[in-house]
Amino acid sequence: MPRYFFHVTHERREIDQEGEELPDKHAAWKEATVTAGQILQGLDGKLKPGHDWRMEVTDEFQQTLYVLHIQAERPNQ
Repeated sequence: MPRYFFHVTHERREIDQEGEELPDKHAAWKEATVTAGQILQGLDGKLKPGHDWRMEVTDEFQQTLYVLHIQAERPNQ
């Protein structure tokens, strides 16, 4: 089964060294969205304007398959 990696950047880059074996890239997308939601919820309000959050999903060859990007910004007032 292929292995997928979920690298997260928020204030610093956290490289997923273990990855997860999943049946295909569609399962990796589902895992990414569920995990991203859990991580964002766990930030407990600490995501601030000007500090983006990003998850990069790569395959076992470190080719990027998906990117989830939350851009936190304060609109011009």
